[in-house]
Amino acid sequence: MAREPRISDRPPCRLYLITPPAIADLQAFAGRLETALAAGDVAALQIRLKPADDDTIRRAVAVLAPVARRRGVAVILNDRPDLARETGCDGVHIGQGDASLADARRILGPDAMIGVTCHDDRDLAWDAAEAGADYVAFGAFFPTDTKVTTHRPPLDLLTEWQETVEVPCVAIGGITVETAAETARAGADFVAVSAGVWSYGEGEAAAVKAFNLALKT
Repeated sequence: MAREPRISDRPPCRLYLITPPAIADLQAFAGRLETALAAGDVAALQIRLKPADDDTIRRAVAVLAPVARRRGVAVILNDRPDLARETGCDGVHIGQGDASLADARRILGPDAMIGVTCHDDRDLAWDAAEAGADYVAFGAFFPTDTKVTTHRPPLDLLTEWQETVEVPCVAIGGITVETAAETARAGADFVAVSAGVWSYGEGEAAAVKAFNLALKT
């Protein structure tokens, strides 16, 4: 019989929204983003464009960040602490092949939000937490077409993390409305979603509402 997670009192799991990897029409997407954020609770928006040159990223932040900030949503840039600082983002999310956490903190300062991808590795996550990461991200928990993944951690990893470490954890990778509740119950502080919102059959507003409902169960 599967062990029931015993997660101590903590804030409810929240939605962490990620942009599609490519945005053909920024103004049109800004409208979709406004619709999504107006539909329910979203903790953060990660602007993740791959591949994209610096000017494309700058334009995306300039158009999308004001939409997010009007709703009190933190703006996180993927990979690039230098551009995150230049464009005034609230923080950066770095992978294992990107800038080091120490470099990101030096560039962005003590108040920036810095998250670190840790795949399925508790030791990487522990090192990041000890080094001052604001959150660690585990995944991909489910199959995803958004990016190529080679790691598939068990949901128990979230439970173990919550039982031993105070630094918040983000679950990422193929999370849908149907799998969000079990991911939250396992111990995720945030569920990071891209296609699960932007490709949702009934539209992004319905997706955000459905995720919010699932994360409360």
